[in-house]
Amino acid sequence: MSLLARPLRAAVCSFVVLSGCVALPTAAAADPGCASGGRAVRYVVAFDRGTPESSARQQVSVDCGQFSTYYPQIAVAVVTSADPGFADRIGPQRAFSAQATRIAAEQPAAPAQPSRARLPLSDPARVPTADLSGRQWDMDMIGAPAAHQVSEGSRDVVVGVLDSGVDPNHPDLAAAVDAADSAGCLSGVADPSPAAWQPTTSVHGTHVAGLIAAADDGKGVTGVAPGVRIASVKVIDDRGYADPEAAVCGIMWSAARRLPITNSSWFVNPWSLSCVRGNDRGVVHEVLARAVEYATSRGTLNVAAATNEAVDLTPSARSGTPSGTAKCEALPAGLRDVVTVSAIGPDRVKAGYSSYGLGVVDVTAPGGDDDQCVVSTVPGGYAPLCGTSMAAPHVAGVLALLKSAHPGWSATELRRALESRATPMPCPDDYDLTGDGAQDAYCTGYDNYNGFYGHGLADARSAVPPSESGPPNPAR
Repeated sequence: MSLLARPLRAAVCSFVVLSGCVALPTAAAADPGCASGGRAVRYVVAFDRGTPESSARQQVSVDCGQFSTYYPQIAVAVVTSADPGFADRIGPQRAFSAQATRIAAEQPAAPAQPSRARLPLSDPARVPTADLSGRQWDMDMIGAPAAHQVSEGSRDVVVGVLDSGVDPNHPDLAAAVDAADSAGCLSGVADPSPAAWQPTTSVHGTHVAGLIAAADDGKGVTGVAPGVRIASVKVIDDRGYADPEAAVCGIMWSAARRLPITNSSWFVNPWSLSCVRGNDRGVVHEVLARAVEYATSRGTLNVAAATNEAVDLTPSARSGTPSGTAKCEALPAGLRDVVTVSAIGPDRVKAGYSSYGLGVVDVTAPGGDDDQCVVSTVPGGYAPLCGTSMAAPHVAGVLALLKSAHPGWSATELRRALESRATPMPCPDDYDLTGDGAQDAYCTGYDNYNGFYGHGLADARSAVPPSESGPPNPAR
């Protein structure tokens, strides 16, 4: 089976808020003038920092909404309302609904969408057992096999895979999946039941998980850190969307569970492009930034894909529109506390689809290109996928090796070590991918830090202690 990650638009999402929060009973709207005949949709609502739960709940009720949950640490609520005027009542720069935005975009008559077939979980007896390590050019590129000679990581390290769900039955993942730290976040409220965090229609999360932690057992593929565990935190729904409430929920759940590393191979929807106008993006940016900032303070470092939009994410007029009218920002990749990863192909050059940007991209990793994609686990077997979605988990795996070797390191220390030990990659002299004489993108910066590759190629071998039989790696 051959699949490509670019058509999956693996960097899609939106978010809710989770973990560390308390699910609250719904309350009837207090205002008798509230409209109740419409379709109830979910909102994320940003209150002033420090707002107590009681005050937030009262305001939501007065403005015709019902509480689902509240994250007091970041003053963000997940709310439902059937009143089309809810956002205006509570403040248009405070509330946003991905559901309502999609409903409005589909009016007046959206064509019926065929339902996607439910994806069966793996039958271990039917999963091929051939050794596919010879096809894992990506692992060779980052030095993973050499790292495994020293360490494969510690089971005390759990990496949160914020994605479409992970198949716990796959033989390469069965020993790695940590059910106790897994949860579904699609509603914005964490649900730890297996049905909520297992995949339903998408192979994406299982593929990402395999790149991080697939077993080193001589069968199938081997991940960057096969000795660590993973938690399946489901934030991508069956249509490929990660709504803001789901994303917040996933990040807050990970922080509450003290997961040291999370991987986010998606970007928030419902926007089709990274360059957008208006205040809606401000609400989404605010709630997600608060969640990431809080998680980082709790020791959770988030890795994110730079997206497959092939746009310059540098915050300037070069980002695609006149300054002051719009901004190209991929969320969560564009946030300061996130480790953002671009993708390269087997030729060690930025893949044409990969977004980039000086001051945004932190490191790069193999994502594949054209007919040489990255092989990993999928329900029922193995498949190649291409995308920044594949590059990011390579970096999450390297960070997992670092955390295994240095369990006391903070998120900031892990990030600094990742960047300082990356292999510098200078800007290419010529980036004419089509051969038409024109540059397809412009790389700015210098050899040790630039918009295409950040600090350079993630290095798994440098993440583990020096081998006793050989000299240590030179300091970078």
